[in-house]
Amino acid sequence: MTTVKKIVDQKASTIFSVRSSDPVDSALKIMRDFRVRAVLVIDDGDLKGIVSQGDCAIKVLLPHLNPTQVAVSKIMTANPLTVTLSNSLEECMAIMVHKHIRHLPVLEANKVVGVISVGDLVKNIIELQGNQIKFLETYIKGHGV
Repeated sequence: MTTVKKIVDQKASTIFSVRSSDPVDSALKIMRDFRVRAVLVIDDGDLKGIVSQGDCAIKVLLPHLNPTQVAVSKIMTANPLTVTLSNSLEECMAIMVHKHIRHLPVLEANKVVGVISVGDLVKNIIELQGNQIKFLETYIKGHGV
């Protein structure tokens, strides 16, 4: 059983975040510059929410609001679901599927230590399947005969 810790350890330690009082365009610039689809909302070290590209598009751009004038707090998902380093990837996938979300902040001792995305989970599944295929090929071929 693979845990969140394995994924977080493999990823860069950078946590992309904005403050709840920041304008939406700050979040969008981070998403653009670092090619991420969501950023955490952290005030004074405490996780307050998460904001995604979809939130920005649906809640700001479609209603023709000005992203420089709308605060992140107005569009973020407050108190997002979180996981810990000890959660299994299966648990994360179940949460994401049932709650229709793509990102889960990872907390340890109430501090953000990372974010796990559906892409991270898919990448892990593909890696595991590749390893299983190699094992089966070796087995079928008679261990290198």
